[in-house]
This record gives sequence, structure tokens and C-alpha cells, in this order.
Amino acid sequence: MEAVRSENAMNTQRMLPLVAAIVLIASIHALAGDAKIVAHASVRADSITVAELRSVFLQDRRSLSDGSHVEPVLAKGGTVHEVFLRQYLGKSDDDLRTYYRTLVFPGTGTMPKFLDSDAEIIGYVARTKGAIGYVSNDSPTPGVKVLAIAQPGPIQSDNLSLVSSPNTRRSGSGC
Repeated sequence: MEAVRSENAMNTQRMLPLVAAIVLIASIHALAGDAKIVAHASVRADSITVAELRSVFLQDRRSLSDGSHVEPVLAKGGTVHEVFLRQYLGKSDDDLRTYYRTLVFPGTGTMPKFLDSDAEIIGYVARTKGAIGYVSNDSPTPGVKVLAIAQPGPIQSDNLSLVSSPNTRRSGSGC
């Protein structure tokens, strides 16, 4: 009987890290759905793709596909900030700040605004033409536009591939 109790205790100890990891992953996924993208009313788009979001916040582009000029604004920290960075940019906070410094030093980019709270982000976005940011899903968003994310989900790789439609003809393919 004692051997069975000892074996059960060992099994419980082995399962504890697995259960903790599952709970952590589930809570991160739940929080990722709790972030919303906010933009100034001058932004014409009603939605943004994950690729556009990534390009805007990594300063690869300064406008959306509809031609709206955008300027990213970020939170200084917090759970929503960390989840947003990991899910949509594939970076940690330290990695992102280092990345921005590599743009600023040679003069190819500028350091975006980092604000302390959702309320500050909402206020800045509301009064700054082209501003785009993210806040927790439960934050009130007066005076700003909430953009839907057209392709929700994490970026899996920096190598994005283009897929042509079956009707696309390639030169030299004999089609």
C-alpha cells in the first residue's frame, strides 16, 4: 500500500510541471485575444492584417494597404504588451527595443512613443493623426477606431512566402 502511495506521489510530482505549462500557455492564448488594435479616426482601414501590423510596428512601412499613414505607439510594459510583442511581432520587449535602436543609430528609423497605460495610449491615438496602438480588450476606447485583425494568429517565421493563385501565369512556365 505504501508503495502505491509513493508511486502516486511521484506521478503527481512529474505531472505538476506539465500542468503548469498547459495553464501558462492557455492563459497567454486567452490574453492574446484580449488585446485590441486602436487607430486615429484618420485611418481609413477597418481591419489590419497580421503582416501589416508587424510591418508597421517594426517600421518596415509607414502606411497601410489603403494608403493611410500610420505611426505606431506602444505600451511601456505589462502583460498585454508582452503578449502583443510575442504574438504579432515575434519579439520580446528587450529584443524590440534593441531592434529600434538599430534603426535609430544609422538614422533609418525613429524610436516610437512608449506610454505608461492604456488610457495614455487611447488619449495619444485620439489626438494624433495616423497613430496606431494596442490596448487591453476591456479598456474603453472613446475617440478612437478599433481595427479588426484580418488574420489573427502568431507569426511563425520571418520567412513569409507568397502563394500564387492557380490562375496566375508565370513567365517561362509554358502555361
